[in-house]
Amino acid sequence: MRVGVVVLPDQPWTEAAPRWRAVEQLGFDHAWTYDHLVWGGLPDSPWYAAMPTLAAAATVTERVSLGTFVASPNFRHPVALWREVQALDDLSGGRFLLGLGTGGDRDAEILGGPPLAVGERVERFQEFTDLLVRLRAEDHVDATGRWYAARDARTLPAVRSVPLLVAGNGPRSVRYAARTGDGWVTAPGGDTDAAWVEGLRRSRDVLEATLEASGRDAAAFPRYLSVDTAPGFALDSVDRFEELLGVADGLGFTDVVTHWPRAEAPYAGSERVLEQVAERLRGR
Repeated sequence: MRVGVVVLPDQPWTEAAPRWRAVEQLGFDHAWTYDHLVWGGLPDSPWYAAMPTLAAAATVTERVSLGTFVASPNFRHPVALWREVQALDDLSGGRFLLGLGTGGDRDAEILGGPPLAVGERVERFQEFTDLLVRLRAEDHVDATGRWYAARDARTLPAVRSVPLLVAGNGPRSVRYAARTGDGWVTAPGGDTDAAWVEGLRRSRDVLEATLEASGRDAAAFPRYLSVDTAPGFALDSVDRFEELLGVADGLGFTDVVTHWPRAEAPYAGSERVLEQVAERLRGR
């Protein structure tokens, strides 16, 4: 089981840089940040852009994978995003992970976009991701869709190995992740532990059935779970984190992701618990 940490981009780099270094030094496997213009969880907070933050993180780390948790179509075009991905892959020495999700609609509204129904956002996301798949695999890309177009989009330098980790919670999105992605990301909700686990189990079953029907190797398919969507905060205590890690392992997840503890909500907690979790993981 691999474990990663999200470092929210709400701190100036002088304060954020030690956290990114510490994720690697503590022995975690991957480090992430949110890709938003404004995040609904901290609507009045300072907020820094994801891609420059990840570029800076690449310069202060050497081993840990770095990624978006997640990038969405709400304010991005696939061609422009892919250029940033190419740069991040180069800066990180091939350590970049592109997490992709439908997202909410706050960022799009800030840019004056019309409100979209959930089904429309999912449709747009799938078109967005399908074009990214082509941009990774091809050069001179032409595309005409409902949401995005490209005209002779060049993609040099060729970057074919960046994983596209597709987020999904509902059956339609989970099936799409299984067919299209190089891995699945999920962050389900649940009012109780039992409801959270049952929702994960149903999604896991949909994923595996789709992988099997698509002829893909279910055993080799990466699965990333945000354990902080369970009731409470996963780093409330070392025992709570261990409990959720056991649930994830029992359901076949290969990776879990938690958040760097903050002084206040969201993700209010103690950095010492994060350090203790790292010590426990190193001792396995």
